[in-house]
Amino acid sequence: MLLLILVTLLWAFSFSLIGVYLAGQVDSYFSVLTRVLLATLVFLPFLNWRTPPRTALTLMAIGAVQLGLMYLFYYQSFLLLSVPEVLLFTIFTPVYIALIYDLLARRFSWWNLLVAATAVIGAAIIRWDNLSGDYWQGFFVVQGANLCFATGQVAYRQFMQSSRARTEPLPPRQTFGWFFIGASIVATIAWVALGTPKYPANVTQWGVLAWLGAVASGVGYFLWNKGATQVSPGTLAAMNNALIPAGLLVNLLIWNRDANLPRLFAGGLLIFVAVALSEWHSKRR
Repeated sequence: MLLLILVTLLWAFSFSLIGVYLAGQVDSYFSVLTRVLLATLVFLPFLNWRTPPRTALTLMAIGAVQLGLMYLFYYQSFLLLSVPEVLLFTIFTPVYIALIYDLLARRFSWWNLLVAATAVIGAAIIRWDNLSGDYWQGFFVVQGANLCFATGQVAYRQFMQSSRARTEPLPPRQTFGWFFIGASIVATIAWVALGTPKYPANVTQWGVLAWLGAVASGVGYFLWNKGATQVSPGTLAAMNNALIPAGLLVNLLIWNRDANLPRLFAGGLLIFVAVALSEWHSKRR
C-alpha cells in the first residue's frame, strides 16, 4: 500500500509535465521511445540474462502492453485534450482492473466492482465540466491507454503470484528489465513507422524526458507493479484513481490551472474511502 502511495505522489507531476512541456512540441513517438529506453537503462545493470525464457517472454509481453502500447495512446491523448481532461478520462481504469482480474480468475466479485465504482464516482465528482470539441476522440484514445495499463497491472500481479507458487523466483529487480525491453520494442517500431523529426528544442524538454524516463517510468513502474502484488485487487483498482486529485492539485499549485477545490476535496475523500474499505475488507477476510 505504501509503495502505491509513494508512486502516486511521484506520478502526480507527470501529467502536467507532459501537457506543458512536451505535448504538441515534441514528437509523441519520440517521447515514448526516449522514456522507455531510459527506463530500460535503469534496470539493465540488474538484469539476470539467465532468466527462464518463459519468465522473460511473459514480462516482455506485459511491458509491451502496460507501458509500450499504453504510452502510445497516452501521449496522443494530450494532443486532443487538456491535462484535466486526460486526468478525468482515466477514471475508468479501476473498473477495467476489477473486471479483468475477475475474468482471469474466472469469477465475478461484486465487491471489487463496488470498490472500483466508488473510486470512479469520486473521480467524476472532481471534474466534470465543459469538454473540448475533440471530446469523443480523446475519450476513446484515453480508454485505450486505460485498458493497456489495467491489463498490464493485473497480468503482472497474477504472473508474479503464480511464479511464487511454482518455485522460488528471481528477485524482481533482476527480471524487471525484461518488462522495459518489451516496451522498448513496441516504442521503437512505432517511432520508425510513425515518428516525425520533431525533437526537444531546449534543455528543459530534455530534462523533462530524462525525469519521466529514468524516475517516473524506471523507478515508478517497478515500485507500482511491486506494490500491486501486495494489495487486494479492489485496493489496486481504487489506488489508480488517487492519481486524479493528486495530478489536479499539482496542476493547480504549480501551473495555476483552474480547479474546483471543494469538488477536488470531496472526490478525493470518496476515493480514500474506497481504498480504506478495500483494505478493511481484505484484512477481515
